[in-house]
Amino acid sequence: MHNADETCGIAQAALVLGDWWNVLVLREVARGHVRFDALAAELGLSRKVLTERLGRLVAQGVLRRSLYQRRPVRYEYVLTDAGAALLPLLVAMQDWGDRWVLGDGSLTGTTEADSAEHARVHALTGTRVPDGLDLTGPGGADLPLLSPDAAATVLFTYPGTGIEWGEPPIPGAVGCTLENRLFRDAWTDFRAAGVDVRGISTQLPHEQAEFARAEQVPHLLLSDAAHQLAAALRLPTFRGAGRLRHKRLILVVDAERTVRHTLFPVVDIPHAVDESLRLAAGCVEATGIR
Repeated sequence: MHNADETCGIAQAALVLGDWWNVLVLREVARGHVRFDALAAELGLSRKVLTERLGRLVAQGVLRRSLYQRRPVRYEYVLTDAGAALLPLLVAMQDWGDRWVLGDGSLTGTTEADSAEHARVHALTGTRVPDGLDLTGPGGADLPLLSPDAAATVLFTYPGTGIEWGEPPIPGAVGCTLENRLFRDAWTDFRAAGVDVRGISTQLPHEQAEFARAEQVPHLLLSDAAHQLAAALRLPTFRGAGRLRHKRLILVVDAERTVRHTLFPVVDIPHAVDESLRLAAGCVEATGIR
């Protein structure tokens, strides 16, 4: 290393993230693959190389080992505070790759049916949402992503409410207030079907709380400002008004944390709200849980 790198934060971060496998190990841990065999299977990596990379990331303070079995001894690898602080960087890397490598460079809040983002979101169907994924609620407390007392939960991500997008407008980035109002108006129908609804954006909790009060929103709004959900599910984002924001999509998740349905892209918002109610109600009926 050049001596000047000793005081360069970019160079020091590159020591941790400059290795291909280190980045992908962190990606998989963020997705909930925290055990050695699961990591090896997801990455297709030899046990020797994976052991080396995990050891380095633990030594660098990004991961820590947590014992989950004594005979034989087995560990889970979980993010430390320093590791969790890397999630926005991973999401920014994904956003750059989606736009400039996998896409044509256009800035958009939506996607095309043949895009990598479209394939990634629809591949979530049948997968399980990681345990322990809590997001910050309007009151500032961490709350579970999924409702513990509902037979199914509808999660809808949106770019943000009350945002001045500037000119020209970003395609697919408007309509967040409408979407929340439509879910608000259908709230009693969702609850009658045994379904909870949770809206998620990267806005700060106090911004969401102000909007919820002004619009009398009954459903919970959760903040993914730290990009935990975006990293865990590899959700598509775009940069608007100086912030990485979720693209609009809807997930229907059952009581076992399995994603049963995905709606993406969401272009016709009224239809998407109605369709999410129909799909979630059908999910409840199929499981027989109320």
